[in-house]
Order: sequence, then structure tokens, then C-alpha cells
Amino acid sequence: MMKKKLHIKKGDTVYVNAGDDRGKKGKVLEVLTDKNRAIVEGINMVKKHTKPNAKHPQGGIIEQEASIHISNLQVVDPSSGSATRIGRRLNDKGKSVRYAKKSGEEIK
Repeated sequence: MMKKKLHIKKGDTVYVNAGDDRGKKGKVLEVLTDKNRAIVEGINMVKKHTKPNAKHPQGGIIEQEASIHISNLQVVDPSSGSATRIGRRLNDKGKSVRYAKKSGEEIK
């Protein structure tokens, strides 16, 4: 099965443009390509009730990030720090790279 090319990658800083966390920025921890969703640090926090286990010996209520649909996220332009759309172009070596449409700067 071919992998989908999404405008968001793990490690990107993104801006949330819809939902309860609108206006916040965060770092992408994980991208769920099959569901078109991403888990962003500090965004869409939910409370999860857990039994005591090795990771949480006490158990109880844990707050963690839930996934958010990628249509509600925009990559932050590295030069200006504002949200921007993403384009793809070939660099001088002929490799496809992502770039910010606002500034034209390449996104690493």
C-alpha cells in the first residue's frame, strides 16, 4: 500500500485553526496517516481513567493528548512564526521538498 503524502510531518510546529484549542501552537508528536489525524503536544487534552500498571503504578485519571484532524492544523512558517500553507517543489538536487507559501522558505 502506498503511503499518503500529507502536509504535516512528525516534529513540525503547527498552528491549530479550528476547535477548542484554536489559536494554539504545538509540536507534532505523531502522525496517523491512515486516519488523517495527528497528535500534537499540549493540544486536545483528554482525561483517561487507567488501572494501576507498570507505567502508572498508582493508576487513576491521567491527562493525555488525543488526536486532531490534520485539516485543523497548519504548519508554522519558520521565518515569520505565523501559519502558512505548504507547497512542494524540487530542490537543486531534484528532491521533492516542502516549502512555506508565505515566505517561499524551505521547511526542514
